[in-house]
Amino acid sequence: MSRDTLIGIVILVLSVVGIVTYNWLLFFTEWGLMILKITAFIAVTGVLAIFAWIGYTLATTPPPKPIEEIEKELEKELKTEEEKK
Repeated sequence: MSRDTLIGIVILVLSVVGIVTYNWLLFFTEWGLMILKITAFIAVTGVLAIFAWIGYTLATTPPPKPIEEIEKELEKELKTEEEKK
């Protein structure tokens, strides 16, 4: 059995155990409402954190050079290479 197959089986088993445990906690204990609140908090926080990261990246990344400027730089490099030959 390859290592990838073993890792896949472990992930599968842990996922099924997680599903069964989550459902048991949600429907068969007095903690159901608290479990829903925690799950919603984690999900919403995760999505909003991704949005915050995207916003930060957009706000702090400098704009790219215009294509015309890049073309001029490439032409200069080509001329320099031709002069070396």
